[in-house]
Amino acid sequence: MRRNHSFDRSRRSILGAAGAWGVVAALSSSHALAQAIARPIPIGIIGSGRIGGTIGGLWVKAGHPVLFSSRHPEELKDLVAGLGPLAKAGTVAEAIAFGEALFIAVPYGALPQIGKDYGSMLNRKVMLDACNAVASRDGSSVADEVEQEGIGVVSQKYLSGARLVRAFNTMSYTIFAREANRPDPKLAIPIAGDDPDAVKVAAQLVRDAGFDPVVVGKLADAKRFQRGGPGYGQSVTAAELKQKLSLAP
Repeated sequence: MRRNHSFDRSRRSILGAAGAWGVVAALSSSHALAQAIARPIPIGIIGSGRIGGTIGGLWVKAGHPVLFSSRHPEELKDLVAGLGPLAKAGTVAEAIAFGEALFIAVPYGALPQIGKDYGSMLNRKVMLDACNAVASRDGSSVADEVEQEGIGVVSQKYLSGARLVRAFNTMSYTIFAREANRPDPKLAIPIAGDDPDAVKVAAQLVRDAGFDPVVVGKLADAKRFQRGGPGYGQSVTAAELKQKLSLAP
């Protein structure tokens, strides 16, 4: 099997996860979680770097069991140790098998290989996709593909078995860590997906992490909040985001 260098590069961001979680832990210690989850959902994290580590950590604090994955799970020891018994570390295959829902946050150039390696395991799984295409990192070919077709459509092509929902791609991990579970109005998180039930699951997980989901539309509409889109980088409330994107109140 050909080694995917983009996916390997994602491992180097894992070292930042512990630092990212330190921010989340400090936040959680000073602000009680505002919501009670309806039921715990096992979640598998593919890409446990700054975004994956931060959002996964928020789900653990909300009461969801989370398996953080890496090709080298031993590198996640400090991250899971700081999160308690609901957090575990394992391989990508173990995270996919574990998760009723999945969260992927890896360099975008890794998606084709992930789809090839784990496509059958992803079948019918709800997957929240936070990956962004960056030409300097992922190559101009994939960046051009995303620009022309829209990132939601391209992600679904590479992860074809999954019930994909775009989410948590618009801001840095530091903003997510700082703003999670703030007093109302919560920070808005735009989401988009073709499967209505998957969108409902994703919306609930956004709420459980301490944010306010805003459904922008289908996967084709995710182009509106990909890098360079009008919904990207917007640290605003749901009402403000809907106004910016001309969505119904």
